[in-house]
Amino acid sequence: MKAVLQRVSRGSVTVDGQIIAEIGKGLVILLGVQPEDTLKVAEDLANKIATLRIFEGDAGKMNLSCLDVKGEAIVVSQFTLLADTSRGRRPSFIGAAKPEIAEPLCDYFIKKLGELGIPTQSGKFGAHMLVSIENNGPVTILLDYPEKG
Repeated sequence: MKAVLQRVSRGSVTVDGQIIAEIGKGLVILLGVQPEDTLKVAEDLANKIATLRIFEGDAGKMNLSCLDVKGEAIVVSQFTLLADTSRGRRPSFIGAAKPEIAEPLCDYFIKKLGELGIPTQSGKFGAHMLVSIENNGPVTILLDYPEKG
């Protein structure tokens, strides 16, 4: 899985003119699923993200997790994170899992974040979405999971 975490003051997702997800302080997580990803990978990534210390504490250093600050999350499935641009000018998305694999893994990931204590909402799988992100910092973290080497 690949995930782009953005620490936000607020974020939202709009589909067909309707806001379907909206949070205050927390994370907007753009999530890409690869064909080889498993439930274990999704669960491990949720644990990593929930406890990743990317929020500032009293000393102004990133020392607190989303759990510590009682943050929320929005998860947006984004197959374009797995784009291969190594040849030509048009990206290939062959590295992205097919929807029948990706959607249940995204749902499981969202469920696991919630079970860990992070109120989690989501975009709409496969829909055209407008994602509003008020990046706080800015802080943006790229995770490629499981981590390689």
